[in-house]
Amino acid sequence: MAADPHKLKISKQINRPGILMSIARLPDSHRLFVGSSDGKIYDLDIMAEKPEPREFVGHESYVTGLVHLESQLVSAAYDRRLIWWDRESGKQVRTIEAHQRWIRQLITTPDQQQVITVADDMVCRIWDVKTGKLVRELRGHQEETPHHFPSMLYACAVSSDGKYLATGDRVGHVVVWDLATGKELTTLETPIMYTWDPKARIHSIGGIRSLAFSADSTRLAVGGTGKINNIDHLEALARVEVFDWQKQERTHEFKGNEHKGLVEHLVFHPENQWLLAAGGDHNGFIKFLDLEKKNVLKQAKAPMHVHEFTVNETYDTIYAAGHGKLVAWTLTD
Repeated sequence: MAADPHKLKISKQINRPGILMSIARLPDSHRLFVGSSDGKIYDLDIMAEKPEPREFVGHESYVTGLVHLESQLVSAAYDRRLIWWDRESGKQVRTIEAHQRWIRQLITTPDQQQVITVADDMVCRIWDVKTGKLVRELRGHQEETPHHFPSMLYACAVSSDGKYLATGDRVGHVVVWDLATGKELTTLETPIMYTWDPKARIHSIGGIRSLAFSADSTRLAVGGTGKINNIDHLEALARVEVFDWQKQERTHEFKGNEHKGLVEHLVFHPENQWLLAAGGDHNGFIKFLDLEKKNVLKQAKAPMHVHEFTVNETYDTIYAAGHGKLVAWTLTD
């Protein structure tokens, strides 16, 4: 049965202590690996009657990235480290001091031969999966905002053909790279996703929090938030912009009409039927964006601020991690 966003419903919800920042799934299963604010990774079957999480202990701070690679996991955290794990024993295989500041995101290339990290030191690094050695580092983002606050490199994405890499920062600046050579191909700007508050907090906030390439690699979706009216409570509508990145042309603007907060994660349907976005502020949301009609196909309140989600092979089940909860949604009867 084909996935239908209009049939969106929660099929399972599990309460967990702390903030769940990252998620990875064992293929063809409901087995999830979830990175938490307590520095641990939890391994559980979300659809089990009584899920009994197994713990991976090694990080000292928020686990912000997880990828599953054959018999191993790789994790990244605010402690600036990358850790390779044996998936079944839970033992550490390799640990690397990967960055000088917090690691914000970890992804893998489609062939799973490399993992990619971005961090608050404003560097994107590419690592060899088998050896853990640094393959290349990319520097194309300014270390300070226009108002002389530290910038942050929040997001990265790699195209499904493995040719292109995109990185996005706090001030709404995107760089698209040739992954094989490290050459900068183009830049894009989303200035409305950056807010400067000169009065209440004298602070820079916002930024690009998520990126995703379409299946044919021609479009790049950029997620964040619009202009923030209340610095303390993220009083701004969730925002997504889509670009024909090779032409540097903005083709879609989804300004948000209901849900507030940051767009933390984005995924294109492989046939470009829709673009899935989720995130939140103190509350959470999930929404399906119609790329042809340029409107919101379906949106719903999530039971928590969503930090990351993953989808199954048929795109009819969504697994999400966030503030205090794990949730599975289904898109079929």
